[in-house]
Amino acid sequence: MELLSLLFMSSCFLTLSGLTFGDQSGTSVIVREGDDAILPCSLGTNENIEHVRFDWTKNGTEKEVYIHDTGVDRSPALPGRVSHFPDDLQHGNASIRINKVQPGDGGNYTCDFPSRRKTFRIKLVVDSVLKVRNDPGAAEPHVTSHDQTNVGVLLQCDVKNAHPKPTVEWWDSNNQIPSEKPQVSEQRGRFNITLKATVEKSGRYRCVAKQEEIKHQAQKEINVHIYGK
Repeated sequence: MELLSLLFMSSCFLTLSGLTFGDQSGTSVIVREGDDAILPCSLGTNENIEHVRFDWTKNGTEKEVYIHDTGVDRSPALPGRVSHFPDDLQHGNASIRINKVQPGDGGNYTCDFPSRRKTFRIKLVVDSVLKVRNDPGAAEPHVTSHDQTNVGVLLQCDVKNAHPKPTVEWWDSNNQIPSEKPQVSEQRGRFNITLKATVEKSGRYRCVAKQEEIKHQAQKEINVHIYGK
């Protein structure tokens, strides 16, 4: 299940000036002020990148956000607030997490693999209005997992009492993953949605709920370990 297509992405590749811009180029991540933001980045090859350098910068190369180089990690621009996912490096995941985002964290980020000549671009939008509004209809996903079977582990995401109707999706560290048809019910304009997906490999997965009308996006993560694989 090696997929590569994140929020608002196409599935094409474009090569320009010697750099390969993969599916993550042009991705937008919308986060409320004070929440954690996950900026996705992956080679999409399931390659072990524990000893492969990757650099995260903001607004070009003038602000170094996170650097991973031969097992040494540093965050010059946002010390103590940025981390990556060490266990996922063996699967090619170079995503980072920015803790408790602030309005000044918004902007255009670049994830670059110098030795692979690949660069990905992600835009982070920090919405301060959402923090003040605290809309009671804002979608908040809740995630659970079921026992492992011979086909994998069934993940379930539930969003309750949301208005307006959200879109709900399951993602792995690289990409959107195939899901079952969502179960949707409505009562007095409030929506309850359940979305299930079966995963076949260990890793971190997250359920993303988006309500573009109120510029709201929320996500919850779950860590899955597949035994015997």
